[in-house]
Amino acid sequence: MSNGIFTAPRPRNEPVLGYAPGSPERRALRAELERLAGQVVEITPRIGGARIATGRTAEAVMPHDHHHVLAVWHQAGAAEVARAIEAALAAHRAWSGLPWEERAAVFLRAAELLAGPWRMTLNAATMLGQSKTAHQAEVDSACELIDFWRFNVAWAEEIYRQQPESSPGCWNRLEHRPLEGFVLAVTPFNFTSIAGNLPTAPALMGNTVVWKPASSGVYAAHVLMDLLEAAGLPPGVVNLVPGVAAEVGEAALASPDLAGVHFTGSTATFRAIWEAVGRGIGRYRSYPRLVGETGGKDFVLAHPTADPAAVATALTRGAFEYQGQKCSAASRAFIPASLWPEVERRLLADVAALRVGDVRDFGNFMGAVIDRDAFAKVRGYLDLARRSPDAEILAGGGSDDRAGWFVEPTVVRALAPDLPLLREEIFGPVLGVWVYADDALDAALALCDRGTPYALTGAIFARDRAAIARMTAALAYAAGNFYVNDKPTGAVVGQQPFGGARLSGTDDKAGSPLNLLRWVSPRAIKETFAPPTDFRYPYMIAELGGPDMAPQAPPPMNMGGPDMAPQAPPPMNMGGPDMAPQTPRA
Repeated sequence: MSNGIFTAPRPRNEPVLGYAPGSPERRALRAELERLAGQVVEITPRIGGARIATGRTAEAVMPHDHHHVLAVWHQAGAAEVARAIEAALAAHRAWSGLPWEERAAVFLRAAELLAGPWRMTLNAATMLGQSKTAHQAEVDSACELIDFWRFNVAWAEEIYRQQPESSPGCWNRLEHRPLEGFVLAVTPFNFTSIAGNLPTAPALMGNTVVWKPASSGVYAAHVLMDLLEAAGLPPGVVNLVPGVAAEVGEAALASPDLAGVHFTGSTATFRAIWEAVGRGIGRYRSYPRLVGETGGKDFVLAHPTADPAAVATALTRGAFEYQGQKCSAASRAFIPASLWPEVERRLLADVAALRVGDVRDFGNFMGAVIDRDAFAKVRGYLDLARRSPDAEILAGGGSDDRAGWFVEPTVVRALAPDLPLLREEIFGPVLGVWVYADDALDAALALCDRGTPYALTGAIFARDRAAIARMTAALAYAAGNFYVNDKPTGAVVGQQPFGGARLSGTDDKAGSPLNLLRWVSPRAIKETFAPPTDFRYPYMIAELGGPDMAPQAPPPMNMGGPDMAPQAPPPMNMGGPDMAPQTPRA
């Protein structure tokens, strides 16, 4: 029992470590990279606190050194999913019944562990398993996840503190119950922070979770489960079921106890989930909450007054950091003709200086794309650019999968506005550029807005304030995260809540209270301290000094049996002292 009204620690964004030469964090990270690379671990589903070996195994390898095995992991199937659902439902009552601050303490402790002794372990696992550079791992698997856990706790308190007004004589209260059933969390490979937040945000609000990580993100997910257990997360609250997406998803979506889906991944997969829920809507105990952040075809649109150096830097970082495998990555650029020669010169010089290779070499700006399928998809777009008369490859275009799945940072100038490289999500280091006439800004804005079905992130560059206002208005629905004179990547928890609409998702804004509200079911409670004991209202009492009017006698009652005269009503109690009705004057 809690005998106090507790206030969560005030969150602040975790500082980003620099990993400069000679720094202690650089030495510590190198040591952890060497330690993890020198062992092969066994990863199993974790259900109700137990590790379940299924015997159906796959290997987790380094994308930049795909002959190097990091782990052998056991795949969950329908039986393990059913067992995970049972464990989640069994844990629900005790977990949801804890005072909120006890649940919060688990994630605050997890944040402190990650900020301290676990930081290098999770960063190294992300680098090796997902081919992120030291900087990209630091801002993701350390800082962003720490921020999620700290800020979510503060926002949960804020949600719980918002209470309705109470009129005299009663007490109105609002409680935010967890959803009835379990939440299915489906997480991507490209952000360890998202993999950590999607199962734990619903858990913080009292839900229990079945977690299906991406197969190419299993290694970091395994470390995350170790960390959560070290932080004191009770068994059954989060149940890890790595496996084939279709098999795990089908079993989970078939359960009548499905309460919600927290998803980040491809648009096609989320639409398949939505369709499956729709087809089976009659089986569920409640309407499942569907929260999804999906694909993107994110843009940078420059005005003729933009700073060409700022535009080129935004394109280099926005398009090629983490090999373009961010759903927010700059994938298409709209540059005015007057600005293009200088932007092109700077951009191509930047791209020529980018090193690609093993992320354990801190001089590399890019690693490898995540797996063989991703490599084949990106190479297909490069082949299309080489064949198309409507495309001109200005930089890059090469690829090599002998040691790792490496793709060169590539810039393609589109010579037709309907080139697929300007419309379709590639999820790789390929930037399409459309050069527009300076007097055709409106046409460029229209193409940017309607050229793809996505609306996740986007950026505009301009010095002219009137132009900024004009462009912002024209692109009102083109991006859920919109940047002015900055690249379209790098949203920070508590500063830029993240999410988009159209085919980019449900725009439920991870990194804000809006997301947490999706994992609760409010109940309004009214308690009246002195309830009335008579049905009559004051207006029914005859008015003193008014027209003489005797109340009409009610007709005899016939309730299907012998006639029975109605009983005289008792004195009225309107919630205050007893007051007998006035007798009309004769």
